[in-house]
Amino acid sequence: MSKYLFYPGCAMQTSARAYNESMQEVLGPLGLNFEEVRDWNCCGATEYLGISTVPAYALISRNLALASRQSNGVKTLVASCSACYLNLSKADHYMAERPSLGQMVNVALAEGGLEYTPGTLEIRHLLDIVINEVGLDVVKERVTHPLKGLRVAPYLGCMVPRPDYEKRWSDYEYPDELDRLLKALGAEVIDFPLKTHCCGGHMAQISPTTAFELIRRLISSADNYKADVMVTVCPMCQMNLDAYQNETNHYFHTNYKMPVLFFTQLMGLAFGIDAKKLGFGRELVSAKEAMSRIGIEVPQEEPKTPARRKKTTGLPMPKMPGDEEETQ
Repeated sequence: MSKYLFYPGCAMQTSARAYNESMQEVLGPLGLNFEEVRDWNCCGATEYLGISTVPAYALISRNLALASRQSNGVKTLVASCSACYLNLSKADHYMAERPSLGQMVNVALAEGGLEYTPGTLEIRHLLDIVINEVGLDVVKERVTHPLKGLRVAPYLGCMVPRPDYEKRWSDYEYPDELDRLLKALGAEVIDFPLKTHCCGGHMAQISPTTAFELIRRLISSADNYKADVMVTVCPMCQMNLDAYQNETNHYFHTNYKMPVLFFTQLMGLAFGIDAKKLGFGRELVSAKEAMSRIGIEVPQEEPKTPARRKKTTGLPMPKMPGDEEETQ
């Protein structure tokens, strides 16, 4: 078993539980052993870096310092979330590139008895580990139930391949790593031109109309190419395309019903793992019909949440199952 340090990030236990559950199921067949960084904290997502640079990088680098202290000879830190991966990579890179920033970050870390020397750890995304460390030959050997007949749109999102400090990806505009993995699982992979376009990030809370347009472009493109599902590597991308799909339909008077899944879920299916163990049913746009086309039965959707009172103030939030009949 190959051992790696693992930074889970906040989403894996909340909105991306299906990602976490399916990842845990496929680690064993892939020969991977992930040791979670103890006492990790939020990476600050995408906003904090635009507010206060040194505190933001100190927040991120605390995780690097904790991982470094815990490493015991393990030099690779893996992140499954694209935003987390990007932030950890940027902190390591800019602390080395800008010594004054690195010094100020370490002054902050010292208050907690920590320090981090940039370059100590190798920060990599989960997909990169699967492709370049495990290898597609091993993946193919583990496939017992090929996903033949399932048309898949591979959606990498904008944060994984860019800026790519260590040149890990085949192309920063049109990388093919996710395509090749899905083909190894037996799926029919469409040539998806928007695979690295932005999902909007947290734009749904800032400018919903802008967010809805970004989401519409991605989903309509996958639908035009007759994809059965979209597959992503990022919790934020999955949440935006899944949770806000109903809002987007309402805004544009469309009726898209495009399931958005994590790549580890399809890996698990191809490995013969039960769909329930892989988090199927947690998605808001059900994948049941799409999976039935290739003879896979997935569990019923998660129980609908109780109706909530309609708020007249605050940030816009996605409609959850059960919101159609809101109390007055």
